[in-house]
Amino acid sequence: MAKKDFRFLCYPYMRESVSTVDYEIRTDSLTTQIGLAASLTKDVPDVYRDLMELLPMTYHLNGSVRGKLAITDNDLKRLSAIYDHYVVEVKEHIETFVLPQGSTAACVLHTCRSEAKKSVRALHRVSLEREIPEILFDYAHLLANVLFVMAVYVNKQHGIEEIPFISKSYPTKPMKKKTEE
Repeated sequence: MAKKDFRFLCYPYMRESVSTVDYEIRTDSLTTQIGLAASLTKDVPDVYRDLMELLPMTYHLNGSVRGKLAITDNDLKRLSAIYDHYVVEVKEHIETFVLPQGSTAACVLHTCRSEAKKSVRALHRVSLEREIPEILFDYAHLLANVLFVMAVYVNKQHGIEEIPFISKSYPTKPMKKKTEE
């Protein structure tokens, strides 16, 4: 039996040079990290539930560039509602920058946040080559923020204190307090 050359089966993206491929690889990495985070958050049911909801949405974010737009205004509103839920729970812990540390689940969520930010940058590179619907940028940016507040929330659920990050490079500015109307 002849030996098959699997190089092109294993690496079909290597033959393409458009930035769309890099974006798809980046969002695929994000999706796998979200899956890992979900596997580590079964003891925090609301986070696990929300991550399981975000798994297919991240693949929809992936496919919405080359294929049919699969992110809707309702999806963005749902993601915003998830964000609002966790912000209410951790608002006192996110008034300053915090170090990406804590439980393994929180650390993986911080990795997801970083992957989401990289996905936004990859999406920007795609936008230099072709028209990209603004909702994809909105969703990807908000997703990074959701993953951050989830990480802080998971640490809170595990009784782990956040460690503020004090920059030596940038002056520290006090957070502006919202005025009540």
